[in-house]
Amino acid sequence: MAMRGETHARRADARRRWGLALPALAIIVLFSILPLGVVAVYSFLTPGDYGNVKWIPSLQGWFQVLFERDIFDDTVSLSGAHLTILGRSVGLSLVTTLITLVLGVPTAWFIATRPLRQRAVWLLLITIPFWTNLLVRTIAVQEMIRSDGLVNRLLIGLGLIEAPIQMMFTNFAVLLGMAYVFLPLMVLPVYAAIERFDFGQAEAAYDLYASRPYCFRRVVLPQVKSGIIAGSILVFVPSLGAYVTPRIMGGGKTMMLGNLIEMQFGQGRNWPLGAALSLTLTVLVLLALVWYTRLTTRESNNG
Repeated sequence: MAMRGETHARRADARRRWGLALPALAIIVLFSILPLGVVAVYSFLTPGDYGNVKWIPSLQGWFQVLFERDIFDDTVSLSGAHLTILGRSVGLSLVTTLITLVLGVPTAWFIATRPLRQRAVWLLLITIPFWTNLLVRTIAVQEMIRSDGLVNRLLIGLGLIEAPIQMMFTNFAVLLGMAYVFLPLMVLPVYAAIERFDFGQAEAAYDLYASRPYCFRRVVLPQVKSGIIAGSILVFVPSLGAYVTPRIMGGGKTMMLGNLIEMQFGQGRNWPLGAALSLTLTVLVLLALVWYTRLTTRESNNG
C-alpha cells in the first residue's frame, strides 16, 4: 500500500509539473516550432509567379542556395553571389565577436574590480543602450561617420585630412555598427564570470613570482573562460542574422545573410529560396550552439 501510494504521488506530481509547463510549451510550439515548420515546408515547394508558393514539391530553393543555372546553356555552377554573402556574413560576425571580445574583457574586468557601490553605476551605463531602439542606435552611429558627420568634421578641423573619408556603406561601417550594438552582450556575461573569480588566487600567483601575462593565462583565463565563451555566442549568433545594422550602415552594398533572406521574400519573390536560406542560417546558429554546449559540458566534466 505504501509503495502504491508513493507511485500515485509521483504520478500526481508529474501531472502537476506538466500542467505548469503547458503554457510555456504551447507558446514555444505556436510561436517557434510551428512557424519554423511552415518555413521548412515552403523551402520544398515551387515559387509562385508573383510571390507566395505553388504547392508543387521542388528542391529548387535548396539548389539555389549554393548553385545557379545558366539561362543560356543550362549549365550549373556555384552561386558566387550567395557564397560571397554567406562568407561575408560569417566573416563579419567573427570579426565583430573578436572586436567585442577585445573591448569587452577589459571593460568587464574594470567594472568587476571597482568598489561594490560603483559597480551598479558602471553596469547601468553598459545597459543604457538597451533602453533605446536598435534603429535609433544604428542611425546615431551613422550620423557620426557619414561624410559630413562628427568624425570627418573633427579630422578636417584638426588638419589631418583635406577631404571627408568615405566610411559609410563599407564593411568598416557594418563592423562598427554591429560592434557598438552587441558590445553589452559581451561585457555582461564576462563581468558575471569575473565577479565570481577569487582574486586571492591571483595574489598567490604574484607571490610565487608569476608575471602578469602568465597569471592571466594560467590562473584567471581558465576560470572566466565560460563567460568569454557565453559572450562570444551571444554576439556571434545575433550578428550572423543581423538585418537592420547591415541595411543602414551597408546601404545595400554590404549585404549580409539577413538582408538576402528579406530580399527573397520581398523584391525577389522567391519564397522557397528565402525559406531555404532561413533554414541555412538556423543550421549555422545551431552548429554554434552545439559547439558551445559541448565545450561547456567538457569543461564542467573536467572540473
